[in-house]
Amino acid sequence: MSVWAIGDIQGCYGAFMQLLEEIAFDPKKDRLWLVGDLVNRGEGSLETLEYIYSIRESVEVVLGNHDISLIAAYYGLKKSNPTIDPILNSPRAAELIEWLRHQKFLHTDFQLGYCMAHAGISPEFDLGMAMMYAKRIEEKLQSEEAAAWLKKMFKSGINRFNRDSSKIDIDRYIVSAFTRMRFCYKDHRLDFDQKGPPTDELREKGLKPWFECENRQDIDLKIVFGHWSTLGFYQDEHVLALDTGCVWGGKMTAARIDVEIPEIVSVSCEKEGPAASG
Repeated sequence: MSVWAIGDIQGCYGAFMQLLEEIAFDPKKDRLWLVGDLVNRGEGSLETLEYIYSIRESVEVVLGNHDISLIAAYYGLKKSNPTIDPILNSPRAAELIEWLRHQKFLHTDFQLGYCMAHAGISPEFDLGMAMMYAKRIEEKLQSEEAAAWLKKMFKSGINRFNRDSSKIDIDRYIVSAFTRMRFCYKDHRLDFDQKGPPTDELREKGLKPWFECENRQDIDLKIVFGHWSTLGFYQDEHVLALDTGCVWGGKMTAARIDVEIPEIVSVSCEKEGPAASG
């Protein structure tokens, strides 16, 4: 059995299938970890979601910001767009969305020594806190009140964790940290606006990648994440970043994580999305 983690797919079905062929993925014996943003922008979002659903017993999925937006569009909380219209218009829409909203915000595997979250883990959270807060918002999204709760998540929230904030603001922070985080300040405030790569200029302004944030809480597992196409592939002893910008004409990347040194496989992508980056 092999375990492969794959970066943001974003509806790039052709590249996804090519990558699975390159790693000789067999859903009968292998497992996939998908870092989220399964859909949106790529022209094969419906096919991607249908395929992942068909092998769901062999897949671990964490939700990304685009997956949350799809769920919100299904509830009529956000506008649709041409790349997710086929999902919402599918006769299987209810089935697919019901499955999607029951996916995780954080996946952990102590035997492998890895955990996975779409954007990473807030520098304010140790692993126990991250697991607890992920469970908290998973239960909200899976509840019968999911639409009402999700509507509140799209309003402006807080950029720093504060236990004394309202329950809704705390939920907004948790969702934003797991799905939208890139940079942080020295005091652990998160910046959700900057989407470019880390630079010396940004560091001089006090903005560092969240995983470089000073006094970040220790996480005992290596964190697999995506979300940050302008960062690209990156790994150190603490993190493994796998969003290599397929939808922008970059690559789609897989990392085998059940071996001592991760094996990295990438496929080049024909541009399958709009001519911009983010």
